[in-house]
Amino acid sequence: MKLETSPFGKLHDGSDVTLFTITNQNNLTVKIINYGAIITSIEMPDKNGSADNIVCGFENLGTYLSDAYLASYPYFGAIIGRFGNRIARGHLEIEGKTYQMAINNGPNHLHGGKTGFDRRLFEAETFQDENLAGVKLTYLSPDMEENYPGSLEVTCIYSLNNLNELGIEYFAETDKTTVVNLTNHTYFNLTGGKENILNHELELTATKMTEMVEQIPTGKIIPVAGTPFDLTTAKKLNHRFSETPMGYDDNFVLDNETGELKFTGSLKEFSTGRKVEILTTQPGIQVYTGYWNPELVINGKRKFGRFSGVALETQHYPDSVNQPVFPTTILRPGEKYNEKTVYRFVTE
Repeated sequence: MKLETSPFGKLHDGSDVTLFTITNQNNLTVKIINYGAIITSIEMPDKNGSADNIVCGFENLGTYLSDAYLASYPYFGAIIGRFGNRIARGHLEIEGKTYQMAINNGPNHLHGGKTGFDRRLFEAETFQDENLAGVKLTYLSPDMEENYPGSLEVTCIYSLNNLNELGIEYFAETDKTTVVNLTNHTYFNLTGGKENILNHELELTATKMTEMVEQIPTGKIIPVAGTPFDLTTAKKLNHRFSETPMGYDDNFVLDNETGELKFTGSLKEFSTGRKVEILTTQPGIQVYTGYWNPELVINGKRKFGRFSGVALETQHYPDSVNQPVFPTTILRPGEKYNEKTVYRFVTE
């Protein structure tokens, strides 16, 4: 295992951002910055041994901070919090007290508000041995940041091993009752960005999903059988495109009430032989195929745009705070939040 640190630029307030580059014995390389705990790159060999970056990300901090990127902000590679996904109308009620959250996605609150964890600077500490290397990132979210109650201490640990497994483990503790729903917003494109992701094949163990109306759950859990959302066998992301012309932005139910680290599904692309297997302790996975991803001009070349990557966001369900039958996202003082997701990279 090899781990290197290097400068990645400065934020507008002058704070230094650091890049952590982790490489295993199979030439799989993961790059992470402590701004937003962002995965900027995952370089993976294809079936012929040729390596490409298989996620959406940038090579310099300036692009992450640019108006062009933030104007249609897709959260490339970032940690999402305090609450991933949507809260209907920004309405949050905890222990009888109501909090009005920022409305930043249509009529709803999305991904922690106007300045979520994706745009915060984390403290970083590295670790490594011959079979494992990684970075421990911590952030203290103060009481009432983005109007969430409680000072929340958050830890995110990224680790890469020689089995080609990228682990993402989250911990959190609070001093007041609050809500927590952490996820990672990496977008995969197993062609290395040479094509869009519509020919990628996705398979999920989920036989059910949350029924949604305008991106907000109704509270009903419905079967996927017979619908375009039945991914229980591997299907191309455009397999019923006439019925889903904007692709997917939907929450699938994983039936994982016990919180075990379980196999959830896989994403594969035949021309490269690349496959990503997903394991998680989380009860749900939001699949988003990037319909609104911005097209950007970087070094004179047009990059990204619609369907440039697919996000596989393991998390609790959207709007869980307003749906008492959903797995809870409440965290109380003395309790410890802990979730883990593993992306395993396979070449076939």
